[in-house]
Order: sequence, then C-alpha cells, then structure tokens
Amino acid sequence: MRLSTFAFLHPIEPAQLQCFRGAFPGVEFLQLDGDPLPKGLERAEAAAIAWTGPPIDAILDAGRGLQWLHQRGAGIDPISTPKLVASELILTNGSGNHAINIAEHVLGLMLAFARQLPALWRAQGERQWRPPAAESLFELSGQTLAVIGTGALGGAVAERSTAFGMRVLGVRRSSAGTLPPGFAAMASIASIDGALGEADHVVITLPLTAETRGLFSTARIAAMKPGAHLYNVGRGAIVDPDALLAALRSGHLAGAGLDVTDPEPLPADSPLWAEPGVIVTAHSSGLTPRSYERYQALLLDNIGRFVRGQVLLNIVDKRLGY
Repeated sequence: MRLSTFAFLHPIEPAQLQCFRGAFPGVEFLQLDGDPLPKGLERAEAAAIAWTGPPIDAILDAGRGLQWLHQRGAGIDPISTPKLVASELILTNGSGNHAINIAEHVLGLMLAFARQLPALWRAQGERQWRPPAAESLFELSGQTLAVIGTGALGGAVAERSTAFGMRVLGVRRSSAGTLPPGFAAMASIASIDGALGEADHVVITLPLTAETRGLFSTARIAAMKPGAHLYNVGRGAIVDPDALLAALRSGHLAGAGLDVTDPEPLPADSPLWAEPGVIVTAHSSGLTPRSYERYQALLLDNIGRFVRGQVLLNIVDKRLGY
C-alpha cells in the first residue's frame, strides 16, 4: 500500500520521531505541535492514536484519507464510537505490549494474599511483630486458576502461573481450537460457571464490550468456589462492585485484587478501600518503563507491513471491540 504521510496524534519526543523518520525516509511524519490536530492530517493514510489524544470522531472528520489507525493501548472502549465502528478503517492495537508487566502484577497480588502481606504491612506500620497464623496462609502450588480472557495478557498470566505449580483453566468465546501454552483446559464463555466453580483464583483480563459489561454479577460471583480470590486487570465495569462487596463481607470470597474499578478512580468514600480482603492498585498494572520500547517496535513492524502490503499485526474487530 502507498504510505506518503503518517500522523502521530499523541505526544512524541524528537528522538523518538527521528527513529521513525530514519526507518522510513520516504514517509512524511506529522506530529501534534500545539494545535488540536496536526497540519496536513488530511494527507495522511495512517496515524497512531491514544486515549488521551484528540477525539476520535474529530480525527476521522479531518483525516478523510486515513486507511489505518493504530491505538497505542490494548483496549479500544474509550474510542469505540459509532463513526469508528462503521468506518472501513483498519484498526490495530497494542495488545501484548503490557502482557509481561501486567502478568507479573497479577502474580504479585496472588502471592500477597498467599503470604498475608497486607496484614504484615499493617503490622509493620504499627511497629508490631505479628506473624500471621499458619492456617491463614496458602501455597499457589497445587491450586487452580481460571483466566477469563485468553489473549496475549491471559496467556502471559497462564504461563507464569504454571511455573508456580498451578493448574490453569482458560475461558474464551469458544473452547474450540488449539490449547495455548500454559493452559490445562479451555471452556467457552457460555460454560464459565463450571470453570469458576473449580478455581481458587479467578483473573479477569477481558476488554470491556457490550457482552462483558457486568459479566461478574451477583449470580456469577455466587458461582465462584467458596473462599476464592478474584483479580481484575481488565476493566472495572466487568465486575458489579456491590455484588463483589457483598461476597467479600459474607465470606464467600476470601479476597479481591482490583487494579481497575467501577467507577474509576475509586471514590474516597467507597467501602472497598477499607475492606480487609481487598488490595487496590490504582490501575497501575500496565505501567512499565519499557512501555514505549515495545510500542515503538510494534509500530515500526506494522508500518513496514503496511508499506509492503502485508497483513498487519493486532488487527481489531471493531464491532466485537477487540
């Protein structure tokens, strides 16, 4: 495909921009320069966007020649407007860019509960030598983990969890197809309750779509194994916060690791802050000093593919939302 002009619709450092110009000297690279949209956007065939950039509909109105958009993050729910969904644009995303750090974050949460670290941190703050009771601890080895969403992130969680001796079940739209590395078994989303009933730990790595919004309702949480732990690194609105709080207070769930919440940020008066079995990590699992490095590598690869007329990596089905 012809690529004469590419627009960055998010801030980019001069040295970073020069890397793209050096790799593709025949392409004009536009950048934001104090204006809401870069001058010349109407000439661009492709652009890189981010949630914090200009409104997506304004980009589509101004960029009449756009054929491809690359969303820096993995989730597209903040930009999934009817205009974008109805367009013929190819949309790619950053799926996999943060799989390593988010998977490590999930393992950190599981280990924190296993070793009662929140209670030990509270004791340290009070200058109290207060080791936990042995019966309050557990080992991940031999336990069962259900990963809800088996994309790049879910796969990274599965592979690392097996290294701790865990049995990992996957849940995705269909149980058909090859079993990815790290998974012992796969269930369809229609059979999710069966997997939840077996799991000592449940990790949500799903994107937010019409189908996943409110998926973890009162009934779904009730289907979880008594004493299980729930972790959400997908989107807050997938879990009903009132249902979650009720399950924690009744003892049906032993704990929850919440990197994302509904609403977000979590209001100061939310009872989840003070709930003993809850760890809130303020949507920080995706943060890593290597974020731009991985983003740049993926985007350079995809620009090359676009120029050569090859299939792009991480193509998003705009109607499904992932």
